[in-house]
Amino acid sequence: MNISMNELKAALRRCFEASQYFVGNYEDAANMVLWLEKHGLNGLTELERALPYITEDRDKPLSSVVYEDSTSAIIDSHGRSALNCIAASVDLAHAKALENGIATVTVHNCHNRMFILKALTDRGRCGISVAAYWQNGSQAVTEHAAAIKAGERYPSYSEAITSLPASTDDKQALTIICSSRVDLTASLQQSKGNRNARYINAEQVAENKEHSVEYGIEIDRGLWQEINRIGTGILVENTELSRQGAGGR
Repeated sequence: MNISMNELKAALRRCFEASQYFVGNYEDAANMVLWLEKHGLNGLTELERALPYITEDRDKPLSSVVYEDSTSAIIDSHGRSALNCIAASVDLAHAKALENGIATVTVHNCHNRMFILKALTDRGRCGISVAAYWQNGSQAVTEHAAAIKAGERYPSYSEAITSLPASTDDKQALTIICSSRVDLTASLQQSKGNRNARYINAEQVAENKEHSVEYGIEIDRGLWQEINRIGTGILVENTELSRQGAGGR
């Protein structure tokens, strides 16, 4: 089925708010999903993987800083989804890079890392070069890289299946690099040992957005119903609060 971007964003906001994302976070999460989808980067597919676990984050600790100095930091996200924690990590890297020229932030125990692209793009548009790198998989390891030049509107993204061994220490790590002085754009497609490489440049990302604006977004009917089913939780809660308020007058 086909829906507009406004319809999808409104439904996603209700879904994340009903899942007890903090005020502001549910708006960010909706924008992260929508951004990927409207730019041809499978935001709804990523969401479908995350949806069965969407309410679990409310019982997990907030992200904490394990180590920090003037140009780097290590953050533990305690198994949370990037949907409600990664933007703050990108902002930290951005702030350090503005002050010191370059900064690296490593995030551990973070799911759904593909959603970083929205936050990465926002920082790039503010005039700083940003890159992110992560791996997925325990058998065949897939590398992922995304980057945006300072002042550009759109990032590039690449992924490739590798011959690398899976990390036994942390399968959910993500590295963010920000620089006010160095162009950090890069691609994995030329890396030794990579196969089935896929590279999407900034121009293709922009073209994908134009297509979504003109034709809307295709979504599986079952996924659309599930997003709205979860979102009804906030409507029920608001209705109950309204009744209590009315009874108290």
